[in-house]
Amino acid sequence: MPDMLCSLASLPDVTGLLASLRGEGISIRRPNPWEASAVRRFVLGHFTEGWADELQVAFAHQPVTAFIAVRDKEIVGFAAYECTRRNYFGPTGVADEWRGKGIGKALFVAALMGLQDLGYAYAVIGDAGPVEFYRKAVGAIPIPIGDGRGIYSLADDPKFLSR
Repeated sequence: MPDMLCSLASLPDVTGLLASLRGEGISIRRPNPWEASAVRRFVLGHFTEGWADELQVAFAHQPVTAFIAVRDKEIVGFAAYECTRRNYFGPTGVADEWRGKGIGKALFVAALMGLQDLGYAYAVIGDAGPVEFYRKAVGAIPIPIGDGRGIYSLADDPKFLSR
């Protein structure tokens, strides 16, 4: 899966989508620090341990560099940024039974707005799985360099450390 690049200068307006989700009882918000274990359990239950590990970095930042989707006090999705590397979006995911309602897009754009607030003009989507989703949602484009796996293909520390 390729890394992708997107502009943060013209993000889509998601106020209508957020209102629609609220109408269904779904809120998008930053998790509180005391919810770190609950978010980790959600990620472990629906996705991978690697993603749960990456997400821990979000809780080391102030404010937390993640958003969650919650319905009836149950986490149904998450999106993180500045976890894998600076200016990287991800990991992200929505529980299978909640997909197709716009939750993923709302979380994605919220996280990109978080990167925008940090002063970035562009963002990297690392190892982008649903390429078409990211293209359609914000006009993201694949980065046509190397093997397409970006930092995930690094096998060694930076070369200056081995001198």
